[in-house]
Amino acid sequence: MRIGLLAEKIGMTRYYDKEMVNHSVTILEVKDCKVVAKKDKNKHGYSSVTLSHGLTKKNTNNSFKGFLKKNRLEAYSKCQEFRVTNPEQFEIGKNINATNFVVGQFVDVSSNSIGKGFAGGMKRHNFSGNRATHGVSISHRSHGSTGQCQDPGKVFKGKKMAGRLGNKKITVQNLKVLNIDSDNNLLVIKGAIPGHKGSLIRIVDAVKKNQSIKPDTVEPENKDEEINSMQAENINSSDNQNLQAKEAKENSTNQAKVSEQSTNLKTEDTKRVDSEQPNQKDD
Repeated sequence: MRIGLLAEKIGMTRYYDKEMVNHSVTILEVKDCKVVAKKDKNKHGYSSVTLSHGLTKKNTNNSFKGFLKKNRLEAYSKCQEFRVTNPEQFEIGKNINATNFVVGQFVDVSSNSIGKGFAGGMKRHNFSGNRATHGVSISHRSHGSTGQCQDPGKVFKGKKMAGRLGNKKITVQNLKVLNIDSDNNLLVIKGAIPGHKGSLIRIVDAVKKNQSIKPDTVEPENKDEEINSMQAENINSSDNQNLQAKEAKENSTNQAKVSEQSTNLKTEDTKRVDSEQPNQKDD
């Protein structure tokens, strides 16, 4: 498993790709995302890495101050844990930026949805409500009966009723990364992401997509070797072209000789036939 990212939701806008197709996208900003802790499978039972997000100037308790001093870290506002396969490759204090993802790949994002306060059954669960007239008074938008009689004599857990709407953790899967701004640490992701502006977004690789993330191309250390190899390839290609041209010329000359021989044979045959015909008439 690869490590993910913690980002802040900036807002939504439109984005035009190379084919000038309009997409509704969400802009996410990665702010001070650092490795602050890691766990080993042998010691803790599982391997993970904890990432921080943002900095804070609020007063912290003594235990947190001791932790920051021990690891030489700045006071951060939020943090989350990510399961990884190799936590040894991450050092405490290492920055994780937007280039952790690749343009064109799919990601899963998680965040708390916008809280809308206390809502009734019609708004919260899309109930139809009671009749508008004919004996219904004051309870037009109520959800009606919620249980049975003496048996079981209670309301079962999970019954759809009025209550708090929103402010729940929601995960949206298979969103495509359209662009990455490495200078400003911005991610342009296609589609809508739950949460208000400024909310914390958790980004990981898509679970339901079999995608292989290609590593960055490594430039050769010696450019002279690269130039020599390119020149050798050009020479070989030019030699092949010359050989093909010579073969084509030889084939054309051979075909011309064969055609001349066939025409000469035809003319000789016609002359023989013409010379034999008057002799047959005289006889």
